[in-house]
Amino acid sequence: MRLSTIAIHPLKSCAPLRVPEADVEARGLAHDRRWMAVDPGGRFITGRQVPALVRIVATPTRDGLSLAAPGLPALHVATPRPDAPRAAVVVWRDTIDAACAGPAADAWLSRALDRPARLVHMDAIARRAVDPAYAQPGDEVGFADGFPLLLVGQASLDALNARLPVPVPMARFRPNLVVDGASPHAEDGWRRIRIGGIAFDVAKPCTRCVFTTVDPHTGTIDPSGQPLAELKAYRRTPSGVTFGVNLVARGSGTLREGDAAEVLA
Repeated sequence: MRLSTIAIHPLKSCAPLRVPEADVEARGLAHDRRWMAVDPGGRFITGRQVPALVRIVATPTRDGLSLAAPGLPALHVATPRPDAPRAAVVVWRDTIDAACAGPAADAWLSRALDRPARLVHMDAIARRAVDPAYAQPGDEVGFADGFPLLLVGQASLDALNARLPVPVPMARFRPNLVVDGASPHAEDGWRRIRIGGIAFDVAKPCTRCVFTTVDPHTGTIDPSGQPLAELKAYRRTPSGVTFGVNLVARGSGTLREGDAAEVLA
């Protein structure tokens, strides 16, 4: 097997950004889901509720983040200073002490989403633990739904698309890592893998929701309900509809497209 694609989502629910290599950190790939949109009450906003988020292109820069969206001028957002205002923000059941990006970023994001929104950053001060039922003490995650990384096998998508009247792109599933060379859904049975020189625990299968029905090109919900409708027909488990697996790194280093991937357990 080999690693065929690496992708990051610097702003939670934004357009995927394919990169040829990425550093693996404790919270996942460098720059992945370190920024997030929140509502005025501090609760996270995702593409589930606001599909327009998927059309925002967020690109990391040396000193912050560049934001672009249809119909708006691009905006550079500086990484908040250590003394910047902070806010308690909520992702599912977790409350995180995040840094605020500032009024200009909030105004731009509110226009892009056509609703009041604020932009926050997960800096070194912020902390969020991985669910201890699937992790070791000290494991951390950024603003991702629950785990530092998500992996999908290319053959799994190919098998799904063979069942669909209209194929869907891998971007519907928002993985960080895509591997070639495994059989469809082989990742379901993995417990530990190595990609390049880095080992990863396979924490659990990734449960799927209506976000998979959001077209990444148009930022609208697919009226057919696909691919979620088809996944419900053959990928339903006691824990939900699953596709791909969540990972926790057990080392650090750099991943590169083409790296060998090996199942360890």
